[in-house]
Amino acid sequence: MTTQTPTEETPATATLDEALAYALELQQQLRLDGAQLIYERILEVAPEHPDVLHFLGVLMHQRGRVDEAIALIARAIALIPDHVPCHINMGNVLAESGRLDEAVAEYLRALSLVPDQADVHNNLGVLHKLQRKWLEAESYYRRAIEIDPKHVSAYNNMGLLFAAQGKIKEAVEYYCRSIAEMPGNPDSRRLLGIAYYTLGRTAEAAEVFRQWLEESPEDPVAKHMHAACSGKDVPVRAADDYIEHTFDRFADSFEAQLQQRLEYKAPEIVAEALQSALQASSAQLDILDAGCGTGLCGPLLKPFARHMIGVDLSAGMLAKAEAKQCYDLLEKAELTAYIAARQAAFDAIVSADTIVYFGALDEVLHASHAAMRKGGLLIFTVEKGEGKVPEDIGFAINPHGRYAHTQTYLRGSLTKAGLSVDAINEVVLRNEGGEPVIGWVVTARKSA
Repeated sequence: MTTQTPTEETPATATLDEALAYALELQQQLRLDGAQLIYERILEVAPEHPDVLHFLGVLMHQRGRVDEAIALIARAIALIPDHVPCHINMGNVLAESGRLDEAVAEYLRALSLVPDQADVHNNLGVLHKLQRKWLEAESYYRRAIEIDPKHVSAYNNMGLLFAAQGKIKEAVEYYCRSIAEMPGNPDSRRLLGIAYYTLGRTAEAAEVFRQWLEESPEDPVAKHMHAACSGKDVPVRAADDYIEHTFDRFADSFEAQLQQRLEYKAPEIVAEALQSALQASSAQLDILDAGCGTGLCGPLLKPFARHMIGVDLSAGMLAKAEAKQCYDLLEKAELTAYIAARQAAFDAIVSADTIVYFGALDEVLHASHAAMRKGGLLIFTVEKGEGKVPEDIGFAINPHGRYAHTQTYLRGSLTKAGLSVDAINEVVLRNEGGEPVIGWVVTARKSA
């Protein structure tokens, strides 16, 4: 993140309105440090400025500091109770924090002030879907489309609603309607491709991604997903721009989606594996959380850590991890290069659902061996490849874009990297499409 102090750019004679406008511009550019500093200085002069309280609350949410966000927006609402955007943003913060009933109340308050807001009806549909209130969700999506027949997100969400109920053909219909309304919309293309491969129609999914790639040859998601579904030009690991693009866009809703919809278990799995592997009950380790994302592993690993670093390619994810206040250092970097540059730096390298974006593992495993101290632990999860991938190769990309690995391949690669295998245990990583995703949790050790 690029940070510049406001005193370097903002004239000393700027009015409050000018300073506010400049801070908002910085915030929209994700230059959050500078924006926050300006907001806080305005509040020193005008502590009850409702717009500043509102925008600073949104900024705190961007940083993952949910309690502060809610408190600030609540102060703004107390000052301007009929200001619709305040209620909408409060609903957004509450929704992404899993406080769904409170979020519904805020959105309904916004609708009581201005009833025909397609976005708010769409958001209410999302919340009711998360609560598995299918009919209510469908009603809100239909109302959003009625208000705005070109509301692409509502079409996509209606498709997701049907997909969640196993009605994949109905989902395809809505994704196609979304594409008809906005042919270049990437979300619609992605969801349509997902729907086709969920139906087992992988060739049709590949064709969706091929058409998208033809129109947008540099789009990293189109490239990756076409490779995943067609088997052509498959990379040895997911490209950096694919990871950044995917997870930056996913950062705000990542935890709510994984925990509420997918019953995500990988962070708990790797933390339990670390505890099982430690000979001392209360170790104090230098730990690398490799592919830390929003920091879901942070609170679970903290009891074992003397010093903990999180590394990830997504700036959006790192901003959320910062709010956990578990890490001594957070760094934005490609994983293998980062690990390779740190010789004998860690007692443990832990990675939850990051190695699933790697096919061949030799490079990252050799780098991990060098980066660990004697007796160091490497713990990670991958998806199970048995029955899905050629045994003589040992790994392959799945149509959903993640790689799967066989136990034989994992053992061989770890041994080649100089690591001894403590355990490779079968686990359920999450649910997807109503089905459990089976994986391996791997515990390996550098010789002492």
